[in-house]
Amino acid sequence: MVFGTSAAPDQRDTETQIDDEMLALVTQLTNQITWHMRERGLTRADLAARMGVSPGRVSQILGGGENLTLRTLAALSTALDARFDIELSALKSGDSYRNDGAAHAETAPAGNHQPLSRSRHRAARTGR
Repeated sequence: MVFGTSAAPDQRDTETQIDDEMLALVTQLTNQITWHMRERGLTRADLAARMGVSPGRVSQILGGGENLTLRTLAALSTALDARFDIELSALKSGDSYRNDGAAHAETAPAGNHQPLSRSRHRAARTGR
């Protein structure tokens, strides 16, 4: 989030871009987790039990309002019997950040009905 007005215009632009990327990543992550849970027939209570946390904690995670740690991501992947794949790639011509914070999306490969963001970071579900 951009706070204050004392930052230089270039710094505000950078902060806005970071906020947009963060929103896109959080949205993508929560969509991936929710999709995987649905495919496995898991409820939030089931996921909470597998993670050893309260259902309220799972709701906080899936609400997307916080910056998750790598440890929390590892706990999620373990509980879901899955793995997060993260890829850092350069923006391509035509890729951009939109003012509403959503990343441009492309369709996932056949058989994988999850949206993939063209953002610089990619977290896609990989079945084991």
